Amino acid sequence: MSPRHSVSVAGAVVRDDGRLLAIQRADNGTWELPGGVLELEEPPEHGVRREVLEESGIHVEVAELTGVYKNVAAGVLALVFRCKPSGGTERTSDESTAVEWLTPEEVTERMSEVFAIRLLDALGGNGPHVRSHDGRQLLPVR
Repeated sequence: MSPRHSVSVAGAVVRDDGRLLAIQRADNGTWELPGGVLELEEPPEHGVRREVLEESGIHVEVAELTGVYKNVAAGVLALVFRCKPSGGTERTSDESTAVEWLTPEEVTERMSEVFAIRLLDALGGNGPHVRSHDGRQLLPVR
């Protein structure tokens, strides 16, 4: 059988004050943006709304695709969409132990570079960005 990719979606949720939504994952304690595996029959925008709500309690309006990120070691292709919060209340879930609105500086302090860049790319515009990583570090463009 030939190798296959998994597709995930994530929301770079930005408040009007510039703070970014982040969750602390329950399985490994890392800080990331909310997201997860896209269901086979699910449109990407629906998957983003579902994953953000499930992991953080926040409803979002999906604005635009800001980046495509490939984990070459795990075979995961992540689609990241900039979103605007539209309701809900921050809450943890089975998948998150903390939900916080971080400044861009706090994002770079708490997240590994492969996750921080997804939020920073969404803030910076000029996307969508296309990047590859090995699960820990960004890989140079060849």
